[in-house]
Amino acid sequence: MTPRVREILNWYGADNPGVLTNMARMFNHGKLAGTGKLVILPVDQGFEHGPARSFAKNPDGYDPAYHVELAIESGCSAYAAPLGATEAIARDYAGEIPLILKINNSETLYSDKRPISALTSYIDDALRLGCLGIGFTIYPGSSERKGMYEEIAQASREAKAAGLVVVIWSYARGEQLSKEGETAIDVIAYSAHIAAQLGAHIIKVKPPTAHIEQAAAAKVYQEQGIKVETMVDRTRHVVQSCFAGKRVVIFSGGESKSTEVLLKEVAELAQGGAFGSIMGRNAFQRPKKEAIQLLHNVMEAFAGKKL
Repeated sequence: MTPRVREILNWYGADNPGVLTNMARMFNHGKLAGTGKLVILPVDQGFEHGPARSFAKNPDGYDPAYHVELAIESGCSAYAAPLGATEAIARDYAGEIPLILKINNSETLYSDKRPISALTSYIDDALRLGCLGIGFTIYPGSSERKGMYEEIAQASREAKAAGLVVVIWSYARGEQLSKEGETAIDVIAYSAHIAAQLGAHIIKVKPPTAHIEQAAAAKVYQEQGIKVETMVDRTRHVVQSCFAGKRVVIFSGGESKSTEVLLKEVAELAQGGAFGSIMGRNAFQRPKKEAIQLLHNVMEAFAGKKL
């Protein structure tokens, strides 16, 4: 146990020893073990976007075993997936990497400006499969947010009682937000704060842009001189918005992008105080050797090493 990991665990004083043990397992696993940083491989994209859009670029990805092996071989901190994919690999890879069960999901066959995910698995599934935590998506800004917040309140209570870590994907979307506003700095910071208030141990958000969506927020940002010009500034502000940096905030890799662009973004996130990355498509859509090298570079950036 390193001093940094112990410091992070001390932020979660309301949690039982089971939760803290599982958090420690994740922070002490993989290439970033002991640093207080995380790189997680999530593979919920097949459910969320469809198999062809997710895996055709690298057909090995149709097999759930490919993804967990990529996570293990690259030294990821954990692997996250929905029920079916987790059931497909849980026995053969038991104990080899921390698992996070994504317990709600949505699909793109039906489009709605009021997004909401469906519960697709439960706390007992996570325990049965040996997972150390659950993942849950919320959409702040959706008119369906009441149901989502109530679902995660219940799921979080059950998960914590069972000693499981709660990871919240917080993606702002809704009728009153523009497309540009979904990644605006004020909206991302607000979404991350909502996840913290909902009791998340780990918060996942998208990297924010310098756009400010809400007029009321823009006034405060200007009056208080909140810096948003660079990704470093914006990352620092998002982390600060989560209890002055005392909640773990990690950032998604987002849509597919070039290695150069991705690593530049990761370096800026790391410099701004991000606790890590949760990177799916940008890793598993590449050939395995290239994906492992990319993930190693990402880990080195969060470990403070120059690329």
